[in-house]
Amino acid sequence: MKLKYAILYVKNVPAALAFYEGAFSLTRKMLHEGGDYGELDTGQTILAFSSLALMTDLGKSPQAADSTRPTFEIAFESSNVCQALSRALENGANLIQDCREEPWGQTTAYVADPDGFLIEICSPITPVA
Repeated sequence: MKLKYAILYVKNVPAALAFYEGAFSLTRKMLHEGGDYGELDTGQTILAFSSLALMTDLGKSPQAADSTRPTFEIAFESSNVCQALSRALENGANLIQDCREEPWGQTTAYVADPDGFLIEICSPITPVA
């Protein structure tokens, strides 16, 4: 078995795709003609978006994300966390935590996307001697 999708429920799928394309240099894989579902090319696991309206129509009870009370996070690895953070902020991300060196040998920063999802921007972990 493999992890195939992570699907975020958002208000506006095309806007979410555009944000992630600009903020994190991701490439759009597809947007369904109805505009209620889209995917980004992120490697082996697809980052997908479904509209809150579609999920409601399908009988689900989706809740809007809240970066102040997250239940999970998305993490993007970068060799230059501070530069990646600047790009995300320039494209509409909300700052949660500025760049910081962690005691386990990693640089991290946190932002929230326009829908309130928590996103970690991190460097590869460098073992501390």
